[in-house]
Amino acid sequence: MQVPLQVVFEHIAHVDSIQERVRSEVEKLEQFYDRVTSVRVVIGRPQHRHHKGDTYSVRLHLTVPDAADIAISREPAATGRHEDVHVTIADAFDAARRQLQDLVRKRQGQVKAHEAPPHGVVKTLVPEQDHGFIASADGREIYFHRNSVADGRFDSLEVGQQVRFSETVGDKGPQATFVRPAGKHHVS
Repeated sequence: MQVPLQVVFEHIAHVDSIQERVRSEVEKLEQFYDRVTSVRVVIGRPQHRHHKGDTYSVRLHLTVPDAADIAISREPAATGRHEDVHVTIADAFDAARRQLQDLVRKRQGQVKAHEAPPHGVVKTLVPEQDHGFIASADGREIYFHRNSVADGRFDSLEVGQQVRFSETVGDKGPQATFVRPAGKHHVS
């Protein structure tokens, strides 16, 4: 790290063993991803209970070059899971590790690119026979039935309207199994 680790205690006295646990978790992060430039950890005890154990909160702020900062917050849970400060610290660092893993995968190009569903224009409507045809972007004509239109909106479709669809091969050629009118922000 370029900036020394910062550990802050809120509403709790400084405890060396807790600080060492945090340092150990940071070292594990650095073994996984060595480009973390700074880590700030705030350990707090927001509630003071007299009949049951206190709960702890942990907030992490990691700075990584050429990426958005990673901010993690583990606040007291109703389950009582955060009554142990070491469990709360582990939860927070596990979440930070998952976000770093996502960042690494994205940088290595291992994130799946989700293709937009095919789109086209309603070419023909035959309401009395409960079907129509879509002119796809690649120039094909695709059949669709009233039942394949999302939210029962077959009657609101108009010739020339942009739609998105899912396609399969039917008995008589290409067929749309799901049709949804394209929104205002449709991108071709």
